[in-house]
Amino acid sequence: CIMDFETLRTECLACRRCDLCETRKNVVFGQGVPDAEVLFVGEGPGANEDEQGLPFVGRSGKLLDSYLEAIDLSRERNIFIANIVKCRPPENRDPLPAESEACMPWLRQQFLLLRPKIVVCLGRVAAQQMIEKNFSVTKRHGEFIEKQGVLFMATLHPAALLRNPNNKPLAFGDFVALRDKINEICTHTYNR
Repeated sequence: CIMDFETLRTECLACRRCDLCETRKNVVFGQGVPDAEVLFVGEGPGANEDEQGLPFVGRSGKLLDSYLEAIDLSRERNIFIANIVKCRPPENRDPLPAESEACMPWLRQQFLLLRPKIVVCLGRVAAQQMIEKNFSVTKRHGEFIEKQGVLFMATLHPAALLRNPNNKPLAFGDFVALRDKINEICTHTYNR
């Protein structure tokens, strides 16, 4: 059943579908505009996100925001950012398959409400959940893959770029390709 964004948020914030609810401070529902044509998806919240209840607010979030700004995107104005899991996995480990499975219905509902034209997977975990099981971000970043009328693209996770700054130009190239694709297929992302 499709509900409105606020009802979905309220239900999600009370979620107890997996054990991550025991250790979280906050559910990180996502952030952005409810009519976003571009959806960014990360793997899960880290410590800063768990603390604030918002996605990508730590060092990697600042890096992501600078890349977004460079191509005239912003979570306040024209995109939506969410995660595969809405609660922080302990020690920032990858979400377990059972945790991802329990949480995916929230992301599916967000997807149904937004009906994005482009989904950008930030990192391996998101790409392997949303594009294909053995997807290699290092080999196929920046490539657009069409699935049921929606374009999916993966890029290197901002946290990975902080660990390996040599890859920043590769990721920036992905964002430039994204800007071109938005100009090609989106109707209102840049007209605000």
